[in-house]
Amino acid sequence: MDQSDIKAAPAWQLSERAIKLTSSAIREILKVTERPEVISFAGGLPAPASFPVEEMRAAADRILRDEAIGALQYSATEGYMPLREWIAARHSGNGVTIRPSQVLITTGSQQALDLIGKVLVSPGKPILVETPTYLGALQSFSLYEPSYVQVPTDESGLIPEALTPELTAGARLLYAIPNFQNPTGRRLPLERRKALAAFAQSAPFPVIEDDPYGALDYAGQPLPTLLSMAPEHIVHLGSFSKVLAPGLRVGYIIAPEDLHFKLVQAKQATDLHTPSFTQRIVYEVVKNGFLDTHIPKVRALYRDQCDAMLDSLKRNMPEGVSWNRPEGGMFVWVTLPANVDSMKLLEEAVAQNVAFVPGAPFFAEEPQHNKLRLSFVTVPPAKIEEGVSKLAALIRARL
Repeated sequence: MDQSDIKAAPAWQLSERAIKLTSSAIREILKVTERPEVISFAGGLPAPASFPVEEMRAAADRILRDEAIGALQYSATEGYMPLREWIAARHSGNGVTIRPSQVLITTGSQQALDLIGKVLVSPGKPILVETPTYLGALQSFSLYEPSYVQVPTDESGLIPEALTPELTAGARLLYAIPNFQNPTGRRLPLERRKALAAFAQSAPFPVIEDDPYGALDYAGQPLPTLLSMAPEHIVHLGSFSKVLAPGLRVGYIIAPEDLHFKLVQAKQATDLHTPSFTQRIVYEVVKNGFLDTHIPKVRALYRDQCDAMLDSLKRNMPEGVSWNRPEGGMFVWVTLPANVDSMKLLEEAVAQNVAFVPGAPFFAEEPQHNKLRLSFVTVPPAKIEEGVSKLAALIRARL
């Protein structure tokens, strides 16, 4: 089709909300990384080698043979009850009981963030976020026009002592990622978890614990969730994207029942329910303990990939560049010399078929332009070395 054949769109009046929409820097970068020649450290994509394809195929066959009508029909907004029961049991223990009535199945954890925004965020009202924080959360919450208040962090993550009455005044929520945070890869230490849970018990707003990476600790030694420490004061977001497959789009929210009811109402107005078929596939795969053998394999794969990335950074990066050593998850957070802008660096890197995510978009306020995020889980070690070597040469040229 010739460009002259394309009709111009009508000059319709968009809503103020639509006018303010911006594209995710990550999603725009992913368009570039679809080219096979690009070494992509950009998207936080799980490794395809971790997908349990045969188990999924067998589960789908069983469901279509034995439960086809339920799997293909409309369903309850709250989600497939056996899966909700499984999630509740998985998060119960050590004196804490999570009820299925607290569990809402969502269409990925990104929808969970949107529902949280719809129910808890009001225009102009403050919400508390880490410094930096997950770009997708900022993008989702921003639709509801909050004012952002950044909570100070250090190399161990969020600093609970910074949550003073002055900082938190009027806040509607605190959004935190305690485990292998996106983008920094940091894990909140046990003592800080205890302090944050204690804060939540007296705070006049909920603490949102976003936990898509918690199972991916390389040593297999998880720390307790905030939910387990303060179950009536924490809203916990979970996902099967990083431990099974992201294309299923199955996540969940665990919330106190009064808030759960409002989240259900918001989801009814959004998509009625998460697909019945994919919910059943997830349940069929996990119900008999599959994750207990599958997750250690994913941890081992990601640990080896992370070691390859860290070794390559050590060999190649010039003096003045620093990075964290994650204990789990999918990300390495790199700090460049102050004069190096990672957004400009990205333009040069893409020209050499290397991609990463610049750090500035992860800051709600006062972006830091000398940061970048590297994701290592989908790149073979030889390609990690090649990509890091090219990136290091570009940085060295800027010093």
